[in-house]
Amino acid sequence: MNQKPKIKLAVWKFASCDGCQLSLLNCEEELLTVAENIHIAYFPEATRSVTEGPYDLSLVEGSITTPHDAERIKEVRQISKNLITIGACATAGGIQALRNFQDVKDFTQIVYAQPEYIETLEKSTTIADHVQVDFELRGCPINKYQLLEVINAFLNERKPNVSPHSVCLECKLRGNICVMVAHGTPCLGPVTQAGCGAICPAYNRGCYGCFGPSESTNTKSMSNWLANLGVPQEEIKRMYRTFNADADEFKNAGGESDEK
Repeated sequence: MNQKPKIKLAVWKFASCDGCQLSLLNCEEELLTVAENIHIAYFPEATRSVTEGPYDLSLVEGSITTPHDAERIKEVRQISKNLITIGACATAGGIQALRNFQDVKDFTQIVYAQPEYIETLEKSTTIADHVQVDFELRGCPINKYQLLEVINAFLNERKPNVSPHSVCLECKLRGNICVMVAHGTPCLGPVTQAGCGAICPAYNRGCYGCFGPSESTNTKSMSNWLANLGVPQEEIKRMYRTFNADADEFKNAGGESDEK
């Protein structure tokens, strides 16, 4: 019986901290099981061995911040049958998208002695702003079990089972007491997609929105809740503009104070 050929997997890095790639490496034993069906053809974080494309599946970490990367992601798309973005940088611009609310030239003037040598874009943008993306996996960093589910779904030609509900459901499942109701602690859990296991609320801290906006999120109501807790409008804006600063729902919510 002919054995089914392994699919060729490539992992690409753009502007990011490498945390999502490390999540893949942290799969450890699970990764060995996946490796029975996958040939890791390109993954500089893990190996210097390179198999030329095209690739059946590409995982892309990081946002687009330079003209060079804006061209490189198009090349990656051309040699990838399927392309999945992983992490907040790739799906929502990442922390570096904070530049989008200011003039990036001001930053280069302050940081670099010779800013004229710095070639950068005015904004940090998502991968989907440049090429077609087949699936987006959120998180800062991503949940390794969700990543394995996405890879497994690809192997079996089905839709990934990644729940779009909010962190609040994870708090219920974990038995957490609502930090906003019980302690008056500002928390973005009601508008943030699940995936972390409600880690911060489990330690009586509010959710920071690491996994980006949840499905059909109501940021206006969330902002009203925060305001009623005594959070200044400027601070509410900063709460939204963190790991997923360029996500439309959070970006627009963060600008509510600018519109008043």
